[in-house]
Amino acid sequence: MPQAVRNEEHNARIVLGLLESVERDGAQSQRKLASDLGIALGLVNAYLKRCVKKGLLKIGQAPPRRYAYYLTPHGFAEKSRLTVEYLSSSFSFFRRAREDCSSVLKVAHARGWNRVALIGVSDLAEIATICALEQGIAIVAVVDAKSENTRFVGTPVVKSLAAVLEGIDALVVTDLQATRESVQSAVNQLDADRVLVPALLGIRPNRGTESAA
Repeated sequence: MPQAVRNEEHNARIVLGLLESVERDGAQSQRKLASDLGIALGLVNAYLKRCVKKGLLKIGQAPPRRYAYYLTPHGFAEKSRLTVEYLSSSFSFFRRAREDCSSVLKVAHARGWNRVALIGVSDLAEIATICALEQGIAIVAVVDAKSENTRFVGTPVVKSLAAVLEGIDALVVTDLQATRESVQSAVNQLDADRVLVPALLGIRPNRGTESAA
């Protein structure tokens, strides 16, 4: 999936989450919104301003010295549109991701690679975990330096690939945010043919290069 498309989908999900949060409680603080959405406080402010400018939100006064946000009719319509779009794209993503994860894990199983790590906490990692169970493959760990969680879908989360290299047969890339960097990091530490990348990510692992599929 091209980076521009990923960015657009990411922005749409933030806007949807913001509109849903405002609908539930428009008087909550921007800090609370940032926490709920998992984004930086400054980014929440920028998105709120953008939504107001587009006519999705209007601003009211909420004591003490705070603002309350309310969805406009246009905001309600946009929230409904984004919800339908997200559900539709989520189903398409799940179907494609399941096919691609099953494909790379079948390759691993055929080669006798039964201990695998994932790189990148994401929706794709969750789908890969499900597919691994179907293939009888053990997911040893999920590598993600940015994740604050210690476990993901019951699997340990570690900060570096070096921590699990000796205990795995192969690696499946599931990073949706910095895919190219994760692939390159993996092939620099593991044989390129042991780095498996689902086709939907659009990248082939090549030693010393970064080429798109």
